[in-house]
Amino acid sequence: MALRRKGSRRIVVDGTAYRWRLRGRPTYGQGMCWSPRTYAVEDADRSGTVLVVTTDRPHPGNWVGVPAAPVLPGEVADAVRTALARGWTPKRPGSPFHLDRSAGFVPWG
Repeated sequence: MALRRKGSRRIVVDGTAYRWRLRGRPTYGQGMCWSPRTYAVEDADRSGTVLVVTTDRPHPGNWVGVPAAPVLPGEVADAVRTALARGWTPKRPGSPFHLDRSAGFVPWG
């Protein structure tokens, strides 16, 4: 699974370039604030295993008006470092590597 280049942002973490992308429109669960926002990260030079990070905040495009804070590049860099320490290998093909940072998310409703 490779990220679309359109809409992705480049970030360099410890000398290695990655691309990360936030989903533009929420899924149904995210729109209803039942599930938190996610984003994906991959190696910038070659597609391999994608890192999928689940945040602790709602999607900003939710339909119920719950305020949402943005995902900042520093948070993405921290997630990349954590995933690498836990065994994520971004240059090798494989199933998506999931990093759950949703502790503290409270579903709406």
